[in-house]
Amino acid sequence: MEKKIIAVIGSTGAQGKGVVEQLVKDGTFDVRALTRNPDAYDGPAQQVKAVDLNDYNSLVEAFNGAYGVFVVTNFWESADEATQGRNAVDAAKRAGVKHFIWSSLPDVEAISGGAFTVPHFTGKANVDVAVKQAGFEYSSIVQPPFYYQNFTGMLAPQPKEDGSTGWTLPLDPAKKVIHMGDISEFGKVVTGLFLSPKASEDGGPFSFSAELKSFDEVLSDYAALGQSYSYTQVPADTFATFFEGAKEIAEMLGYFEAHTYMGPDSDPNIKRVQNVAIGSFTSFADWIRNNA
Repeated sequence: MEKKIIAVIGSTGAQGKGVVEQLVKDGTFDVRALTRNPDAYDGPAQQVKAVDLNDYNSLVEAFNGAYGVFVVTNFWESADEATQGRNAVDAAKRAGVKHFIWSSLPDVEAISGGAFTVPHFTGKANVDVAVKQAGFEYSSIVQPPFYYQNFTGMLAPQPKEDGSTGWTLPLDPAKKVIHMGDISEFGKVVTGLFLSPKASEDGGPFSFSAELKSFDEVLSDYAALGQSYSYTQVPADTFATFFEGAKEIAEMLGYFEAHTYMGPDSDPNIKRVQNVAIGSFTSFADWIRNNA
């Protein structure tokens, strides 16, 4: 028998790459990697096709023949994630996709009553209703955490004027508000949902979080491995002037401090992941031991 096909958008990115690798490792499905540059793809997927989230026809063609699709958008490449997400929903429905999995995030403006504005969260959340109302046989909404990988990427420790190296952020380091995880393990959640689609029938999100930490605990984990970093808390207005895009990061961290990354009442959504995920998740301490 031919295996059902899962098409994965963002197959070379942080989320999609892990999804492809876990699906291939599981072996239940054939995987179709979707990328803007298929000629450069060198991953393990059995198929590869070109796709452009801004091109509806390319989405339909990429989804044709697929049982399931995983869709993630990238705010930092296109601020109009809501349009891209709805394009993908409509195209998947037209292509006859049975199981649609959407990578979303909490609706910051709704949760905070408008106190914070974080478009790269809420732009994704605005697609959730379209996913639920599209009429797929199965649909799942997944929420990735704050990536461990951010600590070696966009939020890596920086040299300071006082000679130390560390972080300067508008966040109370004592508050335990950051839901975190190794984003390469996100595929364990997505694969589990494709294998157990009925787990999504109540429509609730699956929030992936390996750990909930404060920044003080992050510093302690580094210190335990002999890496000493400093931390300076600054006002959000000050941080917003540091670099282009800093204002949105300041708003995001303000939201974390007030409501946590995943938002209030998110514990049930985090626990739901444990019922479907393939395997366990890596702790932050183990991750930095192996990667930083």
